[in-house]
Order: sequence, then C-alpha cells, then structure tokens
Amino acid sequence: MVRLTHWIHAMRIRTLPAAGAPLILGGVLAYLDRGLHWGIMLCAVVSALAIQIGTNLANDYFDWKNGADTDLRVGPVRVTQAGLIPPNHVWWAMVGCFGIAALAGSVLMVRCGWPIVGIGFVSIAMGILYTGGPRPLGYMGLGDLLVFLFFGPVATAGTYYVNLLQWNLTSVVLGAALGLIATAIIGVNNLRDIIEDRTTGKTTLAVRFGARFARWEYSFCMVGGCVLAGGWAISSGRGWSAVAAGLVGAAAIRLIRQIWTLDGRELDPLLGQTGRLLLALSLGLSLGWVLG
Repeated sequence: MVRLTHWIHAMRIRTLPAAGAPLILGGVLAYLDRGLHWGIMLCAVVSALAIQIGTNLANDYFDWKNGADTDLRVGPVRVTQAGLIPPNHVWWAMVGCFGIAALAGSVLMVRCGWPIVGIGFVSIAMGILYTGGPRPLGYMGLGDLLVFLFFGPVATAGTYYVNLLQWNLTSVVLGAALGLIATAIIGVNNLRDIIEDRTTGKTTLAVRFGARFARWEYSFCMVGGCVLAGGWAISSGRGWSAVAAGLVGAAAIRLIRQIWTLDGRELDPLLGQTGRLLLALSLGLSLGWVLG
C-alpha cells in the first residue's frame, strides 16, 4: 500500500529550500527596484518548485531504471528501488510535475517572451537528462556545474528578470554565491554515495577525482559563496548583508571541519545543515539589502 510518507520521501521535500533560496533573493531585489509583481512571482515559485520535485522524482525513477540504486545505498530510501511506489506511478507523477511547471511557466512566457521560454525548457530538460536519457549528465560528472547554474545565477537573475524584464548584475553575482553553497550540497551527496556510485558506473566528480577532491570542493564552495556574497555586499554599500554573509561563513566553518572527518551515512545530517545555511544566506542577504 502506497502511503503519503512514501511520496514525501520520493519528492525529497527537504531539498526544496535549495530551490526556494534564489527565488527569495531575486524577488527581494526586484521589490527594492519597485518591480515586484506578486502574480508573476507566484508563477515563478510554482514553476521552480514543480521542476525541483519533478527532478527528484526523475532521479528516483531513472536511477532505479539504470541500476544506479543498489543494496549498497547509504542515503535516504529511494521509493522505486525499494518497491514502495510502482515505477509507473513515479513516472506519471514526474510528468505531472513538469506539466505544472510548464503551465505556470506559460504565464511567464506571455509576459517575458523567449528568454524565459529558453530557461524553462532547458530547466525541465536538465531535470530529466540529469539521470535519464542514453548518457545521463549526472553520471558524467556534470551535476555540480548544473546545480551551480540552475540553483544560483539562473534562478536568482531569472526571478529578477520576470518581474522587471531586465537583467541585474547584483542578482547574477549574489545568485552565484548561492549557487556555490548549492554545489556544496551535491558535493556532500556525492561523497556520501561514492562507493555505490563507483560500483554502478555513476562517474560523479567524487568518483572521478576521489574523496579528498570532494572534501576540498565542499570547503571551497562554502567559503567561496560567503566571501563572494560578503565582498559584493561591501562593494555595494550593504553593510548588513556583509554581516549576514560573515555569520553564515562562521557557521560554515563547523561544517567544513565535519566534512573532513565523516563518511558514508554519517554525512546525512550535513546535507540538511548545508541546505539550511543556503537558506540562511539567502534570507540574510535579502534582509540586509532591505536594511541597507
């Protein structure tokens, strides 16, 4: 019997802050420039969250189909591989989520034209091709780059654009800072799964370059994201945002120490903690930009 908790596992609700963080910051920057449209913002949020959930479902389904989920798995339960939800149900739920994203995106298309059509189409395509298709992008070590782009500057600057119909350098730079923290999240995930991924032929950067590289990647992304955000805030005369970036950076030091000592299932709490720091950085920068 399929339960609601099984679907919550499949949708990976705890990953949604990573999708929401750049939208919050992009929306606040648009608001400060007197260009926030609440209806447009709602459509952007619905589309982004639907793409994220659809991507999570696609990963669950395609990793099962490709044999990438095995008994060696140390991460959270994958419902398809565990037999908790029939594969065809997961498939159609994925299709439904991407359909909702396309429907909400159609409103943005009418307002914004082809630039948003391109971003929306590529976002959905990447959500499927990350683990689906003949040569899944996530199995080739491209996941880190895709996460940086689509959970960083694309999402933040895209949110700003749909509201004001123009691009903004601050949204790009601060979006890149968020993208670095989001990349740290996938770095933890890949380090945790390195043994299973190596066995099943899933060539993430952790598999290709080793656990030490994955730990350095995490450390660089956490420090780099906070330094980039803080440096840009200082250059923009936004002292409170710089303070927020500094506080998040201080909290990140503890997580960086942990990444060098933990392995396997021990890394699971670090995923959630890194995600919360990503959200904290977004909220801190947003509030700081409002306060000046």
